[in-house]
Amino acid sequence: MSAQPTSPAPRDSGPYEVIHLGGETAAIVPLGELRRLQALERHASPELLEEADMETAFTEYRAWAAEGRPGAISHDQMTAELLGDPGAD
Repeated sequence: MSAQPTSPAPRDSGPYEVIHLGGETAAIVPLGELRRLQALERHASPELLEEADMETAFTEYRAWAAEGRPGAISHDQMTAELLGDPGAD
């Protein structure tokens, strides 16, 4: 597995370098910020975590659509993924 730097992160994701790591896109963030986000997640209510997960899914969907829908999947598959259906595959 190798990390390959790409272009700078989009403006809405902060001033982080974006890399491709084992087929995933990742951001390099300061360790202190990662620890802060982990602490926030531990203390957040289940409702707030669910809201954050939904916002993340929609943000990823918008980025996917803006990129021309690479590796497009069916509407049913995307709906299942957005709704967190474990049998979506």
